Amino acid sequence: MTCSFAWDDAGLPAWGTAPRASFWVAVEQNGPWGNKAFTQSRLDPAVGGALESAALDAGGRALLIRRPASHADQHDHRRRQVFVAGGLAGTPWLLAGWVAEPEQVLDLPFDELAGADPADLAGRIDWLQEAAGGVLLVCANAKRDLCCALRGRPIALELEREHPGRVWECTHTGGHRFAPTGVVLPNGQSLARLTHEVADAALKAADAGLLATDTFGPRHDRGRGHLAPAEAVAEAHVRQLTGEARPHALTARTAGDAIEVIHADGRRWQVQVESFDHPEPLQESCAKAAVAAHAWRVSDCVDASAC
Repeated sequence: MTCSFAWDDAGLPAWGTAPRASFWVAVEQNGPWGNKAFTQSRLDPAVGGALESAALDAGGRALLIRRPASHADQHDHRRRQVFVAGGLAGTPWLLAGWVAEPEQVLDLPFDELAGADPADLAGRIDWLQEAAGGVLLVCANAKRDLCCALRGRPIALELEREHPGRVWECTHTGGHRFAPTGVVLPNGQSLARLTHEVADAALKAADAGLLATDTFGPRHDRGRGHLAPAEAVAEAHVRQLTGEARPHALTARTAGDAIEVIHADGRRWQVQVESFDHPEPLQESCAKAAVAAHAWRVSDCVDASAC
């Protein structure tokens, strides 16, 4: 049994498993991807390694993307699509553009992207402009994990037919065990166990600057990566509890042994979260042996506003 089917059977929550990222940069690269895609693809490995490191060093994440299709014979790029998403802790934004050479992406001010003003950034980087709507990046790196190919690629291809230019295959985002997985931009929410309905709802909500309520709950919501895992769990729980879809409406912060979640209207919740182990070891990746399976859950939640 592949890893994601085993985790499906175990029914373990996906909360708190989003890859940490204060911003996202996605760069188109056609053709096959190796296990370490930035240095094992048709992209110059020196350029790929520099892109990946620049994003990680600044607290963000870079991904390679490609259109859902057959990739073996796609050698050339007349130009490459690039997406840049930031503002995740406040009002998320998404810029898009085209570059003739991937080296141009290295001109981005990576250290500023998390909190950059998008209009200012677009003014300084002449190939960037405001994106027309949200995008969904679906992990489909077969050389990294079999589940991403078996479960990610078919749903990406299906969705791209309905949302052309807005659904892309992407490289490793972590969480193979929750395949098919995706990242929604600009809000930076990572999704688990994607279905057509959940993905469609996520894209439509992103167009309105919202999170999709269809994604709420421990089955599909891995969290928003600008938050530490425990804080992401607490925020996700309160979103499920309240149905709050505006990204900026909730903030989460560690307060002693609890996580305080604060609504923009002044409401507050004290949320206790804990990690726990599944009774049986499970594979976290198809290529690895089974290990102790860890997950997150909420053990208590108090509406502090009523206290």
